[in-house]
Amino acid sequence: MGRLAIIALLVVLTAALLHAQSETGDLRGTAGETVEIEKQTQGERDAWASEQAELEARYRTAKANVRYLGERIVVEQKKQDALEESIGELTRRLDEAHLLQSSLQDTMNVILARFEEFVERDIPFLPEERERRISNLRDVLAKPDITGAEKVQLLFEALRIEAEYGSTVEVNRTEVQVDGEAVFADVLKVGRVSLFWRTPDGQRSGTFDPAARNWIELDRKYDASIKETIEMATHMRPIELIALPLGRVQS
Repeated sequence: MGRLAIIALLVVLTAALLHAQSETGDLRGTAGETVEIEKQTQGERDAWASEQAELEARYRTAKANVRYLGERIVVEQKKQDALEESIGELTRRLDEAHLLQSSLQDTMNVILARFEEFVERDIPFLPEERERRISNLRDVLAKPDITGAEKVQLLFEALRIEAEYGSTVEVNRTEVQVDGEAVFADVLKVGRVSLFWRTPDGQRSGTFDPAARNWIELDRKYDASIKETIEMATHMRPIELIALPLGRVQS
């Protein structure tokens, strides 16, 4: 083989070797890039897997919360229904109480009116005390801040006191009108049967005529009986039977 042929062959071989080296370098670069891309892709897969796991955990938690809240809503709804039912019952009772209160107030007003009428028709003993009691009772019944129970109690107490007058004997010094004349006298109340009067000097005595609705003077024959009854009522002498002119007496 000639010298030129050998040189040509060396040139060809050198060129081929350089080309091979160039391709090897390119392959190495490509492989490196591929590995790097794979690493990046794997990192992204890992990150996505972690995010997916977190999302799945949050989803399960949210689902559990939704189920819990649903159960709580059912429980709270039952409580609300029960509360609304209780409120409805209380409202109904309150309305009934208002009606009862109104009815009770009307009833007490009627009783008070009859009470006043009775006192007005009754024999006139302790007029100021009885009128004051009725006036106080009238004021109490008109006050909205006093309960119905308290009003009923006070009304019954006034009726009880009034009823007790029928079984008592009392003496009070006051002024009476006898035939248009003001007479200062000791007034004897015998239950609700009769009223008698006697002047402190014992010179005059009389009674209240319920039919005529006025005070009258009696015959002097009744002076001793009235005097003795007054003394017994004031504990100045022992109790004994006394004959008194009860009812309407002609003087």
